[in-house]
Amino acid sequence: MNNVEKLTLDLRDVGRMAYGPALELQHELVQKRIAEKIPDTLILVEHPPVITLGRKAPDSDVLVPIETLHAAGAEIHRVTRGGEATYHGPGQIVGYTIINLYQHQRKLRLFIERMEEVFIRLLERHYDIAAHRDPGHRGVWVGNKKIAAIGIAVTHRITMHGFAFNVAPDLSHFDWIVPCGIRDRGVTSLSRLTASAPDIDIVKGQIVDTFCEVYGYTLVS
Repeated sequence: MNNVEKLTLDLRDVGRMAYGPALELQHELVQKRIAEKIPDTLILVEHPPVITLGRKAPDSDVLVPIETLHAAGAEIHRVTRGGEATYHGPGQIVGYTIINLYQHQRKLRLFIERMEEVFIRLLERHYDIAAHRDPGHRGVWVGNKKIAAIGIAVTHRITMHGFAFNVAPDLSHFDWIVPCGIRDRGVTSLSRLTASAPDIDIVKGQIVDTFCEVYGYTLVS
């Protein structure tokens, strides 16, 4: 995975942003990337509590009444990415990848495997945590618990959506859904595994550095 051509990546850390405006930003940047007005772009964001339902997600994967979600200040959105139900919330770093897949051998599977590799390397290198892939379930796992979810959509060769990495979210919120449609496994977080609350900005830097390493990018200065 190191023998890839060096490419240019623009980083946009937008801080805390509601899901709807972040989705609009993705669509705007996808169109600009299609027109080659911007380079490949990684958006980093934290969302207020929100449930997103991918193309395969049945409504039954939301386990609580909509009134419960509204009372907690949570939204629900159906989206075009692959996969099923996912939770996003404070303490979770979400990354949206506006990237030309043709610069990555036109292979979506390889693109997703590299995304998994980012978090496998990061966890081992910085936290001495052994994480792994599961051939049957996309994402990154520690034991039988998922720590990073991945879901991608492709529009005219440009990817959107991306990853959600659990740093220190409220894990009880995952009880609102069947995470990624998997009923017999759980979720975990970096804070749960390290018995501390890692600084979110430090973790963002680790993600960016490892992302550039795995995919072969240099950041736009």
